[in-house]
Amino acid sequence: MKIELSSSQSEKKEKFIAFVNNEITPYADQFDRNEKIPKEIIQHLTSHEYAGMILPDKEGNHNSDMISYGLLCEEIGKASASLLSIITVHGMVGQSLLKWGSSFQKEYWLPKLAKGEAIGAFALTEPHIGSDAKNIGTSAIFSNGSYTLNGKKKWISCGQMADIFLIIAQCDGKPSAFLIEKDQPGLSILPIHDMMGFKSAMLAELHLDGCIVGEKNLVGRLGFGFSHVGTTALNHGRYCIGWGGVGIAQACLDASLDYTAKRKQFGTYLKDHQLIKRMIADMVTNIKAARMLCYHAGYLNETGDPDLIMETSIAKYFASKIATKAANDAVQIHGANGCSSKYPVERYMRDAKILEIIEGSNEIQQVIIADYAY
Repeated sequence: MKIELSSSQSEKKEKFIAFVNNEITPYADQFDRNEKIPKEIIQHLTSHEYAGMILPDKEGNHNSDMISYGLLCEEIGKASASLLSIITVHGMVGQSLLKWGSSFQKEYWLPKLAKGEAIGAFALTEPHIGSDAKNIGTSAIFSNGSYTLNGKKKWISCGQMADIFLIIAQCDGKPSAFLIEKDQPGLSILPIHDMMGFKSAMLAELHLDGCIVGEKNLVGRLGFGFSHVGTTALNHGRYCIGWGGVGIAQACLDASLDYTAKRKQFGTYLKDHQLIKRMIADMVTNIKAARMLCYHAGYLNETGDPDLIMETSIAKYFASKIATKAANDAVQIHGANGCSSKYPVERYMRDAKILEIIEGSNEIQQVIIADYAY
């Protein structure tokens, strides 16, 4: 079977590459140092209809297919994993509302999310709860037609700039999902700094202290928070992160090819040393394999295949794993230079490790994959 992009997908890929090379790549290291993505970058993304390209507009039309969206995630991940993280959680909120939102939530929020008029963030993780997401401590108490939320969320990508949060909380022992706007009384947002990787992902800690929202803020039904809404969000997140892993690995390969063609050791260019060739060969092979897994997950997403969740977990697990290996090898190839912030492979290594943790750690993905095999 021949696997190739359609003419439309190829054209979009070229546009993505041009956009990223002009608007993101030259500034990615500065984003990292400042621990911030400028608002104008998000505005540029939205002006090109990239931020919400797989969400329907008011007429119900979609701007893109999932494979094209994956190609965008690869290019953004190649330049700035932090920016990819912001796009990822924005999409997680949009996809969750698209599938489980009420008529009002879809009509009001989806057009805003699609145009980038509102930026979304997904809030599941807590200070003491990560992978054990079903046992979150944030509570929602229903009384007199409204819900009162109390608790804390942590490591929330895009938390510093998001306009709306999709928050998972326990209501009578049932994990449930709620939409909360950033200026809602009872919600406070604390920036998180000094991260190892994803330094400009605008991470935040959310404090919910008697935050009251109406019934219209409930997404889906009570008890749908993790099994339905959360699963939809995480599946989308894993798809984006899988493509981002391909992007980081490709960036590592490109940097290594350039460096080894210019650097000499023992009178010979690094590219001619056999051990260097082994590292390059592993990068090339792993990148091609990871990209094929992501293509497959994208195809299943388009067709609505029930194996989508499993294949997306496989793609995320493998792509994030090979991104870390490619980054480790790229730093090794660069030697002491690879440990300097003057070379991007240092950032790639820090960011790649984060991919193995977010949207379900790689250990969680292994459990999911193994259970499916049995």
